[in-house]
Amino acid sequence: MRLQFSPKEEEILKVISECAHELQIDAYVVGGFVRDKIINRKSKDIDIVCVGNGIELAKKVAEKFSSASKNINVAYFKNFGTAQIKLKDIELEFVGARKESYRRDSRKPIVENGTLEDDQNRRDFTINALAARLHTNHFGEVIDPFNGLEDLKNGIIRTPLSPEITFDDDPLRMLRAIRFATQLNFKIEDNTYQAIAPLAGRLKIISQERITAELNKIILSSKPSLGFKLLFNTKLLHQFFTEMVKLQGVQIKDNLGHKDNFYHTLQVLDNLSENSTDLWLRWAAIMHDIAKPATQRFEEGHGWTFHGHEVVGAKWVPKIFSRLKLPLDDKMKFVQKMVLLHLRPISLTKENITDSAIRRILFDAGEDLESLLLLCDADITSKNDQKVKRYKENLKLVLQKIREVEERDHIRNWQPPISGELIMQTFNIKPSREVGIIKDAIKDAILDGIISNNYDAAYQLMLEKGKALNL
Repeated sequence: MRLQFSPKEEEILKVISECAHELQIDAYVVGGFVRDKIINRKSKDIDIVCVGNGIELAKKVAEKFSSASKNINVAYFKNFGTAQIKLKDIELEFVGARKESYRRDSRKPIVENGTLEDDQNRRDFTINALAARLHTNHFGEVIDPFNGLEDLKNGIIRTPLSPEITFDDDPLRMLRAIRFATQLNFKIEDNTYQAIAPLAGRLKIISQERITAELNKIILSSKPSLGFKLLFNTKLLHQFFTEMVKLQGVQIKDNLGHKDNFYHTLQVLDNLSENSTDLWLRWAAIMHDIAKPATQRFEEGHGWTFHGHEVVGAKWVPKIFSRLKLPLDDKMKFVQKMVLLHLRPISLTKENITDSAIRRILFDAGEDLESLLLLCDADITSKNDQKVKRYKENLKLVLQKIREVEERDHIRNWQPPISGELIMQTFNIKPSREVGIIKDAIKDAILDGIISNNYDAAYQLMLEKGKALNL
């Protein structure tokens, strides 16, 4: 089999072929790029393995590109024997063929120079052990030592060598197996799958950053629930995300049960993924009910309750993000806001929708209102289709009311017309509790429709509240 390259890819790979010929070394395209070309999946990263010095080949290629006036960025990593060339739309990575051996306490291998066969033996899965020749007479010819082409055709994830050895050497490969199965909608071959759970504890030698990088790729797949079910069933999820594991299960008392919050969360995540590719909104879906086990209570005559789970869950977000090495910046604050507010739009559908309640959700959600409504819509799950239909129709009524109030009152991203500085200046006071009381009173009065949203009305109320506080 020969790979069919695009004109741009062929132009680049022909340059690499010429340079390898001049250096009298064999060079190959390997791994994910070969796999993705065969299954017609887009890929911008091309890995080049040569039987020789990868950095030397990269330097020769960089010289050719530079002389052809191509806009390139080049980086050499001598400690690792690798080099990287970034073109406009494609990133090339060069390395010499290697063979590896591992110590049990580390995923960092002992590396030696090797042959192409050695390099393919160290690959994680048969579908990633494919190589394509760059030799002039065999350009694009695929080398497939482990029947990776057959596994690609049948949608199978399989290790080239014993899965126990492959996973024990580098436990991150267990997560990668699940990530590829999720992204490609492939099945993990039985022996490969059965080897994961007994070795799940080996994840402890992997940095959390590497684990989370794989987890995020699973979350960004078209149907993330596939990956999370595999993570749960293989006990990998138990190694780094116990809060999510605790969502699983149903308690029954007096013949009253509740949803299995783990599988509900996965359905919400899948629902959301049909309408948004935003990683952090997907994280909000994962976290929206995370505190339900901690807030679960049984009330006689009523059943199971989870009062305040949105407040507790929002408080947990920074702790969980910190442990998982996720960013503790505006992305974390966005997830925290979504968790805190996720019940609000749904609760509006269960009561007479007042302008005051609409103004408050507009104020609290601000520029993230559309994201919140996407999350709320995804959160409508039930085996009762009529119930789902009714809630979705009610949510549409809320959205219509939001648009009407926003058009009239312009509350979103609104700031009250009286600042803390003006309050302190008017009453000749320093920053204090009283300043906050007056600001909140003005904000609440405007949101509740008691006074108009203008400076004069707010200033008059400020004077009244100041007088009441003996300022």
